[in-house]
Amino acid sequence: MTEENFEEEKKRLTPDTGFDLIGIDYFSEPGNQLYLVEHFEMYQEALNAKKERKNTDEYFILYKGAGGELFSR
Repeated sequence: MTEENFEEEKKRLTPDTGFDLIGIDYFSEPGNQLYLVEHFEMYQEALNAKKERKNTDEYFILYKGAGGELFSR
């Protein structure tokens, strides 16, 4: 996955409110490798859901900051 494709996908999947748990499908075509697993209202819920996954390195949480900036963890 190129950095540019990855950043565009992250922008497309970042919610306006709340927190999205995102998965990475390394076998999909570039530009379609990220997918929404579940949306949460609270960060702790999203973090707990990520920790429950078998391979936590294949998941991350997307959200917008107070100034509209995009964050992932």
